[in-house]
Amino acid sequence: MITTKDVSFKARDLGGLEIQGRLFFPENFDESQKHPAIVVNHPTTSDFNQTSGKIYATKLAQRGWLALAYDSPYQGRSEGEPHNSEIPYARTIGVMAAIDFLDTLSYVDPERIGAMGICGGGGYTLNAAKFDKRIKAVAGICPADVGTIYRETFGQNDQALIKSLEDMAKQRTAEAQGEPIKYIPALPASQEEREKAGINDIDIKQAIDYYLTPRGHDEFAPNQYVYSSVSMMINFDPAILAEKLATQPLEIIVGDVPGAFGSYRFGYEYYDKAAADDKELVVLPGVSHYDLYDQPEATDTAVAKLNDFFGNRL
Repeated sequence: MITTKDVSFKARDLGGLEIQGRLFFPENFDESQKHPAIVVNHPTTSDFNQTSGKIYATKLAQRGWLALAYDSPYQGRSEGEPHNSEIPYARTIGVMAAIDFLDTLSYVDPERIGAMGICGGGGYTLNAAKFDKRIKAVAGICPADVGTIYRETFGQNDQALIKSLEDMAKQRTAEAQGEPIKYIPALPASQEEREKAGINDIDIKQAIDYYLTPRGHDEFAPNQYVYSSVSMMINFDPAILAEKLATQPLEIIVGDVPGAFGSYRFGYEYYDKAAADDKELVVLPGVSHYDLYDQPEATDTAVAKLNDFFGNRL
């Protein structure tokens, strides 16, 4: 039987914002010994009560790993205002802050720390690994490039994209002058609303089924973004300099069912670009992006791959 412990730690590069997390301990864990540890980073608009903690950190602990899942800065129960901002820099710093915390624990071997993330959390974790070489092995589960996703969402062409950025800039000015924070939904509020909008993409359909139903809904992960923070996602590219800096052992796991969140496409692109000599791209047939969030067959297969990957490198 695994055990858990709720923890908090500071993100020193973000002015000391307090981060809420949970350690997942394997059965018969011996605190007198040094152990490897894995940081688990949640998707966008998510928290650690969902796939990162409930599925991946739990399943890794069941296989003997010490795992740390946490709520990213500005999200979940972690500090950061305006809350529910999606800030790539802060999401990347969250990975580093989690490692800072692990470095303070007497039972963690600092030379055997790995990191992984799901969806957008995968992209942010790959980004962190490029320059934080305390990460000795890194993995992405259906990793998403949120920059490309939001560039395509908010701009059918360059002119439209710039217009969107100008509107976000005006909104930020209004908020600086005292206007209320503007939030936008991350997803249509229901399948009916999605259908009325003419959206038929499988990732959007399955995201609604995951995030907005009892299957995956959590009170600390509302279906919204701070509108002006989207501009920072538009400017983000986790693959920049990967051909020079992405040197650690790399594992990418995707399903072969393509959708709007682009993990199938991004998985191939990042794998091809990464400088690592030790890298593997696993493509699961008939598996969608959200199958890799919580569906038993897909997640069991992914965790088995992660267990082998981290086991051979940490």
